[in-house]
Amino acid sequence: MRMLYRLYLKCADLASLLKSPFLLAVRLYWGWQLVQSGWGKLHHLDRVTEFFASLNLPAPGVTAHFVSGLELVGGIALILGLGARLFGLVLTVNMLVAYWTADRDALTAFFSDPGKFYNADPYTFLFAALMVLIFGAGLFSMDAVLERVYRKRVEEP
Repeated sequence: MRMLYRLYLKCADLASLLKSPFLLAVRLYWGWQLVQSGWGKLHHLDRVTEFFASLNLPAPGVTAHFVSGLELVGGIALILGLGARLFGLVLTVNMLVAYWTADRDALTAFFSDPGKFYNADPYTFLFAALMVLIFGAGLFSMDAVLERVYRKRVEEP
């Protein structure tokens, strides 16, 4: 039994080495998707504003600018791993609002029809934002570089 436990621990240690490369892949792929989405929205603000107005969102023009900018800047921040948890939080809230306003049926079907929930457009963005919010950006990020620089400065006499 002890040998089995040691084997399990060794496998867990090996698997944990994949955390930072996995987070990097998530950040790069979904960050790029957010950049493209934000860029597209910025170049079609009239359509985005019209869509937001059809959802009865308050100040649809301002909201369109905010969401477009958030997706563009948030995507770049995810790619760089800069302020990742902060942007993970803001993007999570943004995707929950997207569910609530544009895909409410999918959101309310979370337990009754999970397929409807995870097939909705905001799902993968929400999932990626939550992963970065919960786990951070990983070792391959600007956040990690800045943390190392800060710790070095604090530890120096």
